[in-house]
Amino acid sequence: MVVSLTDSHEEGQEEGKRGGNRDKLHFVIVGGSLGGLATGLALKALGHDTTILERNPKPLLQDQGAGIVAGGDMLDFFERYNRCHRPLAVTSYARQYLDREGRIVHKEEMVQNMTSWDLTYYLMRANYDGVRSPYCEVPDPAPGHGKGVHFHDRNVTGIEEEEERSSEGGRAGGGGVRVFWKSSQGEEGSILADIVVGADGPSSTIRKLVQPGVERTYAGYCALRGTLQEDEASEETKKTCCERFTFFHCPGVQILTYLIPGKDGTVEPGKRLLNFVYYTNFPEGSPELEEIMTDRNGRRRTITMPPGMTDPAAWEKQRKLARERLPPQFAEIVCGTKKPFVQAVTDVLSPEHEYWGGKVVLIGDALAGFRPHTVASTSQAAFDAMIYADYVDGKVSREEWKRQTLGFARYIQRRGVDMGEHSQHMDLPLRDHIHDRNVASTPRQEEVYPEWATAF
Repeated sequence: MVVSLTDSHEEGQEEGKRGGNRDKLHFVIVGGSLGGLATGLALKALGHDTTILERNPKPLLQDQGAGIVAGGDMLDFFERYNRCHRPLAVTSYARQYLDREGRIVHKEEMVQNMTSWDLTYYLMRANYDGVRSPYCEVPDPAPGHGKGVHFHDRNVTGIEEEEERSSEGGRAGGGGVRVFWKSSQGEEGSILADIVVGADGPSSTIRKLVQPGVERTYAGYCALRGTLQEDEASEETKKTCCERFTFFHCPGVQILTYLIPGKDGTVEPGKRLLNFVYYTNFPEGSPELEEIMTDRNGRRRTITMPPGMTDPAAWEKQRKLARERLPPQFAEIVCGTKKPFVQAVTDVLSPEHEYWGGKVVLIGDALAGFRPHTVASTSQAAFDAMIYADYVDGKVSREEWKRQTLGFARYIQRRGVDMGEHSQHMDLPLRDHIHDRNVASTPRQEEVYPEWATAF
């Protein structure tokens, strides 16, 4: 089964207003991945103009080869802002756990929706700035929406507050923020914003500029990732894993798999992809970490080894280990992937998300980098974008915006650390891992944040 989401929000919404201010604003959004696009779509729908600055020198971000668990906030976001009429996700009907021999030892009926990074990206680009792709048709411009401009090859180098608005556009009077950038070719320039949104990920440049001293730290293990086309898997593996969210735990290891859309976002059975995330320990400074994070050209990657760049000899070692310690279905998927990639698992959390009197705001991973066990990073970006737009539009108070945004960021970031420690550094019974996973599936609206998470 697939999930199809189309636009359900009213087009031509009233021009936005921050705290009741009806002025049309110009937002410069630093970061053009999912968080930046989500913010751009939400603010553009209010009638504001938005400019995205993406540091990647190419006009389109490359297919990351990653699966995404489409949580409630992500689905809500697409209900609000997506005007492309096509399926978004593949449905999983159960969550289950295997033993070392590949037998199902625990199973719960649970409907969840799974999509891919690349489909999500191209749907957002089609809606934001009309990018054409095989993934979807580009919708007609929406009446009342603001401008959406996307610049690539814009590496932000600094920001400065300006006392008076110049003649570059935006609202008259009042100060703005000038954003300075440099391209990979050495070109330099700047752009003036009413408000700057830092949506530039866990290694956020904007966060470093306004909150120096907050460091992204390695957690001691990596996520090995990849996909196998559904029709290339054995019948036994398909029978066990297709349309089921499947897990295996053993000391120092966790692996999971689920189906996601395939090439160009297809949800045709057989053409979908079995996506896996395989957590395994690589102590900091160890030869094993150096090996897995050094690419086929000898370059040491810091955080992410891109798809297809993994050193063949290093990956062959991981294939051998997979056959030795994983259930046969998981070993088959890991060994069958053609373009594996690696992500070092890291932690980062900013103590605040609003700076310079609200002229600089952090959202998503720039505010709090969740460990992937939480399956909440994309939902965080979607939620942060939606509630910030509601704040700008005067629908929620500043206090409620801060309480909800900071509460979610701090509480789920802490949960991810706990889940990772349980999974990778403790030898716990399976029931404890099942409990962690069930707690992580709590809808955001049902979470009860402790006082420490919402204080500001």
